[in-house]
Amino acid sequence: MSDKDAPEEKPAKKKGKLGKIIVMAVGVIVLLGGGVGAGLYASSSGLIGGGHGKEGEHEEVKKDLPKLVPKSEEVKASAGGGEGGGEGGGHGGGEGGEGGGEAAANNGEGGRPTPEMEGGDRYASSYYAMEKEFTSNLADSTHFIQVGVAISTSYDHKVLDNLKTHEIAIRSAILLALGETTEDQVFTAEGKKQLSLRIKKAINDTLEQKEGFGGIGNVYFTQFVVQ
Repeated sequence: MSDKDAPEEKPAKKKGKLGKIIVMAVGVIVLLGGGVGAGLYASSSGLIGGGHGKEGEHEEVKKDLPKLVPKSEEVKASAGGGEGGGEGGGHGGGEGGEGGGEAAANNGEGGRPTPEMEGGDRYASSYYAMEKEFTSNLADSTHFIQVGVAISTSYDHKVLDNLKTHEIAIRSAILLALGETTEDQVFTAEGKKQLSLRIKKAINDTLEQKEGFGGIGNVYFTQFVVQ
């Protein structure tokens, strides 16, 4: 067989260039995907965008919440009578100095300061008596109930400010709680205690709805009449 009859070999196709193009395209897609993922992570974690702004808003909300008042900062009832107490104490001591001296000599000892008691509440208590009494029919009864309500809180003035601001809504909630009270519940000490707990919950639920925070610790009856 001559050289002319031998089949000519076809040149190999150039696949190298096409492979490089494919690799480059895949690399671009990977880089784009990684960039999008990193951006989403940074945005959600607060590194970019409004993340820090939202954190700041939450911190501001926390700062505005009422704070517990330590027992050492509790305002005593005697603090408001400084002028009267000072005048009375001064004149009484001046006029009755001789008698006071004799009494102290007879007792063999002078006056003693009130001792600091251990225990008790950890936080201060602020009280507020609602001005008007509450009158409501009892559930399934011909009798009605009339009560005076006072509250206490261990938080700062914001809780009482909130209560006064929303007093109309709170009065309505208290009347609803009274209207669900049965005749049997108002004649026992335990029934009255349960009623005070229901009123406390009604007040706190209303404050949480209006202000996002309750803060009422106890409810007291300043008047309790059933007719």
